[in-house]
Amino acid sequence: MKLGVFTVLFAEKDFEEMLDHVQAAGLKAIEIGTGAYPGNAHCSMHELLESKELREEYLNKVLSRGLEISAFSCHGNPISPDKVFAEESDRVLYETIKLASLMNVPVVNCFSGTAGDGEGAKHPNWPVSPWPNEYGEVLKWQWEEKLIPYWKKAGQFAKDHNVKIGLELHGGFLVHTPYTLLKLREETCDAIGANLDPSHLWWQGIDPVAAIRILGKENAIHHFHAKDTYIDQENVNMYGLTDMQPYGNVQTRAWTFRSVGCGHSHKDWSDIMSALRIFGYDYVVSIEHEDPLMSIEEGFSRAVKNLKSILIEEQPSEMWWV
Repeated sequence: MKLGVFTVLFAEKDFEEMLDHVQAAGLKAIEIGTGAYPGNAHCSMHELLESKELREEYLNKVLSRGLEISAFSCHGNPISPDKVFAEESDRVLYETIKLASLMNVPVVNCFSGTAGDGEGAKHPNWPVSPWPNEYGEVLKWQWEEKLIPYWKKAGQFAKDHNVKIGLELHGGFLVHTPYTLLKLREETCDAIGANLDPSHLWWQGIDPVAAIRILGKENAIHHFHAKDTYIDQENVNMYGLTDMQPYGNVQTRAWTFRSVGCGHSHKDWSDIMSALRIFGYDYVVSIEHEDPLMSIEEGFSRAVKNLKSILIEEQPSEMWWV
């Protein structure tokens, strides 16, 4: 495995400053935002799509520093009832797939999206209860009329371009659990897989090691985000795990994103690294920092330090003892 970072963290730095910073931290890979929610601070996608020379120059700046691009990321909502944002998300996704194909970047990370409750909806609707029955009916409509048709087409487009889609299992979107990921994959194609982020599993009550086991057996982990979550049980008792308080309300929130090792132990994270190796994921571990208690640099440095101590980088030796 290789240690990398989702570079939206350093959006204030220009491209080469960001690369130098990542190289100095001893990392081996970068994940770059191309638009939608992550923005495109380090990727002028239209220019790169139009010019082979610019693509080669861009890649040379990365490779000359001993780095690689693990993924392009364009998290949006291509099935949103907000037609303007849906169209933007769709356009950015397809352009990102084309760019990834041209630049031999193997993965494009994104969200599955969430539809509204019907054709006349104005806002996304995320059903989380099967009763009253209307919720179940909304969910069925969303999957059959919006989610599956969209990703059948987009998934095949990605596969035709030799690119894998890493859907982040994120609450608020229709694909947010191992089950929903595998259900969509079964209905579409094997280009659809997970950009697995333990932070979003923990707050849903899902054991990341178990999720890795489930998805790894299906070869459905395409990318991995390293971010932690602290669960405050006293606040869970008050607000529940579907806490809707703003992320800034750290004192009272049921759960809070943390830098790696600040929500769960080194043992928990070591178990995650081992599970990734056991179940076939030997690619990039990409740091994502959204810790409200730390500066960008401190949160990033903490994650780098903690992950370097547990990352499994080398291939296993022959079992000389048997």
